[in-house]
Amino acid sequence: MDLTALNWNNKIGNTAQLGGIETSILDNGAGKGVRIAWVNTGAGLRYKVVIDRAMDIADAFYNQYSLSYLSHAGITRPQPSSNRGTEWLRTFGGGLLVTCGLEHTGGPESDGFGERGLHGLISNIPAEIESIIQPDPVAGKMNMSITGRIRQSQALGAMLELRRTISGTLGKPGIAIHDEVINCGNAASPCMLLYHFNFGWPLVDQGTHILWKGKWKPRGEETIAGIFREGNDFRTCPDPLDAHNGTGEDVAFIDPDSDESGTCFCGLHNEKIGLAVTLSFQKEQLPWLVNWQHWAKNEYVTGLEPASCLPIGQAALRKRGALPFIGPGERKTYQLRLEVLDEQDAIQALKKKQFTN
Repeated sequence: MDLTALNWNNKIGNTAQLGGIETSILDNGAGKGVRIAWVNTGAGLRYKVVIDRAMDIADAFYNQYSLSYLSHAGITRPQPSSNRGTEWLRTFGGGLLVTCGLEHTGGPESDGFGERGLHGLISNIPAEIESIIQPDPVAGKMNMSITGRIRQSQALGAMLELRRTISGTLGKPGIAIHDEVINCGNAASPCMLLYHFNFGWPLVDQGTHILWKGKWKPRGEETIAGIFREGNDFRTCPDPLDAHNGTGEDVAFIDPDSDESGTCFCGLHNEKIGLAVTLSFQKEQLPWLVNWQHWAKNEYVTGLEPASCLPIGQAALRKRGALPFIGPGERKTYQLRLEVLDEQDAIQALKKKQFTN
């Protein structure tokens, strides 16, 4: 039931009884000293924003159900110099969202323009918090948000800034992300962005349907005989696969369809627990979608990852003449929305979008 439909008037003296944003600092383990913000929507959805990791989102729960995959490492302190080879994986905590970029997404590479590690630097940089706006239902203000700036820069080099606002409405199980990438430097810079959403058990389970629609192709020749091949059901989550233990994985690059407003939709539906999650984004801002499937034992996860360009690295895109740049003083905006559905009417409406092709 929508919280706003309940009569709470004159029955609470502290808004936190309904929901809101609470900041704290982790005090143990590899994440000791890391700043976080717990967001409680008051509608069953609660999630943890990791302020010191580019305001990415780690844990996310809807009532008793976890939505996100968490790696064995969990939350670790940021390592801003971790940008060689696959060092990124050492601090990859999984979680609902890990941001990749801002200058590079894709595998590690080295060329005449420099050396770049897996998926770039941004997720290893702490944010400077600008504001936290709490809901005030007594005053009729149900919206809440946290805004911060993450600076990825070096002297005599690229000076990029990510201004991120994560917001929601008290009583509604949704997350809105509004990002603005700003070139604060005096020269053009490559600008690549990938939203690495990682979904795990119990939302993701054997039989869960993966929802997306668009033209697709497997990533590279190594996946031709894998999950993403014509005639194979790659939209239904399987049992754990021995073939995915270790570094095994399958990836598809998708050119997602959009509706009349230019909005793309993807998501997951688990019929067994009566739960669906939808992710929407603008085709103009994020024209690509990646579906990562890694069904290893005890590392059971699928990723739905909107992207501003194909995540194949600077070198390959430069060779194709397709590397996106951001000019001095230029700003680029990206908006995404995640919603949790548990009412059958809403889930049926979602299924009518016919995520097949």
